Amino acid sequence: MRRSASRLFIAFMTALCVSLPATGYSASSSVNVIERPSFMAMTGDLIVARPVLLATTAIGTAVFVASLPFSLLGGNAGEAAQELVVGPAKATFVRCLGCTNSGYKGDVVTSADTN
Repeated sequence: MRRSASRLFIAFMTALCVSLPATGYSASSSVNVIERPSFMAMTGDLIVARPVLLATTAIGTAVFVASLPFSLLGGNAGEAAQELVVGPAKATFVRCLGCTNSGYKGDVVTSADTN
């Protein structure tokens, strides 16, 4: 029984690590990258990543509320809220389906539009 529980735990942790979206280096650069996610990326995001990120947002909110008295005493309640609540919520709700970067998807401008 214990062996099957540990295998299940290892499988769950592996799936969790693989399913979390990776943030690329382009997020820190000043160049705007236009993402065009595939069908599989959108499906994986909808079925796996969004539920995991929603759970992360809920857990982060609970941790933030539990740590709020200490954050207020330390003077970093805003930073704690940003990292524990706002960051996961943005990744969950303000990101196009299948995209890896948070934020609203802008309009695509082509060279024909500028002439």
